[in-house]
Amino acid sequence: MITLRSAAELDKLERASRVVLETLDVVAAAVAPGITTEELDRIAEEEIRRQGAWPAFVGYRGYPKTLCTSVNDEVVHGIPGRRSLKEGDIIGIDCGAVVEGYYGDAAPTLAVGLIASDHARLLTVTRQALEGGIAAARPGARVSDIGAAIELHAIRNGYGVVRDFVGHGVGTALHEEPQVPNYGPGGRGVQLKAGMVIAIEPMFNLGRAEVSVDADGWTVRTRDASPSAHFEHTVAIQAEGAVILGMGRMRAAGAERSAAVSA
Repeated sequence: MITLRSAAELDKLERASRVVLETLDVVAAAVAPGITTEELDRIAEEEIRRQGAWPAFVGYRGYPKTLCTSVNDEVVHGIPGRRSLKEGDIIGIDCGAVVEGYYGDAAPTLAVGLIASDHARLLTVTRQALEGGIAAARPGARVSDIGAAIELHAIRNGYGVVRDFVGHGVGTALHEEPQVPNYGPGGRGVQLKAGMVIAIEPMFNLGRAEVSVDADGWTVRTRDASPSAHFEHTVAIQAEGAVILGMGRMRAAGAERSAAVSA
């Protein structure tokens, strides 16, 4: 089942997402050669708690940390630890927070100092794909229209699109229906409606699309050891299209109360 969120619920989702985006800003300012991913995790936890929120990832299916920190060929779900960042690394930082039982979820991939030009292009193109996916998320469209837009941008730029992990609904749980794949074809799946809230999160690899999971049960990395980029926003579907939550642009989405609709 998919829930259409009321104006009051959207306000809480906006606040949770604002905590996430502000935390990511604080963490991004600390990203530099020599810092450890554990230190970045501590900074994020302190900022989330300072704002009166709760780290969404801690304890989720046994996950031990506040952030997911995925470096170079790590796609998603890297566990913070003693690893020190080096000049030329790229790092995906995924963050979630809970405010009054409602979740926010977002991620950028950042450069550590100066990075190779092909790595910089990977980051730019993946971020553009997120923007394209958000533009495709409008009432009346199908959920696979989002993935079709994302995949087309990857194909045009020669990147592998990760298929094993997808976007998702967001609300009173971190992961809700519907799933939001990063590939097409379009015209399939759930029809998007005002009041739906989803996380759109393209993951592009500089090489092939295939991934594997490390022995820790969490860290996902490219099978060919190529670098990977991941960008994510939580968005609310409104009459005029998708609005990125956490940026202060939220307006009532036309849903006066929570309502469940069939997937």
